Amino acid sequence: MTPYSLAFYVDAVRTGTVLGLRPADSPDRVAEVMGTDFAENRVGKRAMFRDYGLAEFHWHRAAAGDPWDGHHVSLQVHRLAHGDRALPGEVLRARYGRFAPRLSFGKLRRLLDRRGVPLVEIPEYAANAPRFRTFWQPGSLTAVSFVAARDPHRTPGDLRVGDVWRIEAPVPAQQVAWREEQHARAAGKDLRAP
Repeated sequence: MTPYSLAFYVDAVRTGTVLGLRPADSPDRVAEVMGTDFAENRVGKRAMFRDYGLAEFHWHRAAAGDPWDGHHVSLQVHRLAHGDRALPGEVLRARYGRFAPRLSFGKLRRLLDRRGVPLVEIPEYAANAPRFRTFWQPGSLTAVSFVAARDPHRTPGDLRVGDVWRIEAPVPAQQVAWREEQHARAAGKDLRAP
């Protein structure tokens, strides 16, 4: 993997942004930076995301006529394993060069550690465990999920154990606390007990 594409991932996890775009930015602002080569997907009249290949930007709104509110951005790193060199999109390739088909969580974590950007493990959603593990960066509210165990029916064949699946921001502290509570409940514990 080129150092430049690694720099992209490190910056995304460190800042919770993509090319400086925050998850709260409007669709117009995202198009200014990322361009207009995207697939737009709507879920009813109140949710939309724009798929730029590697990056997806998601918005919600209260009613059909309301403006879009930024919800989150995700980097679908697992898609690179299919071998489509154009997948990251023209804007990201022009800035960072070639993206390798896989991103090692171990390598990403070492680079973040060297820059003083710690990751802490958070409980995985029950439906994803033990196939995936997720680590969280509390300062940027960014989560990194990676393949922890192979399952021929639930993990992509193109990925290996240790490969990053997705990077997502923001993952608020409340969501992390909820995951911890769900995990504790499943283990028969009550986090609210004295």
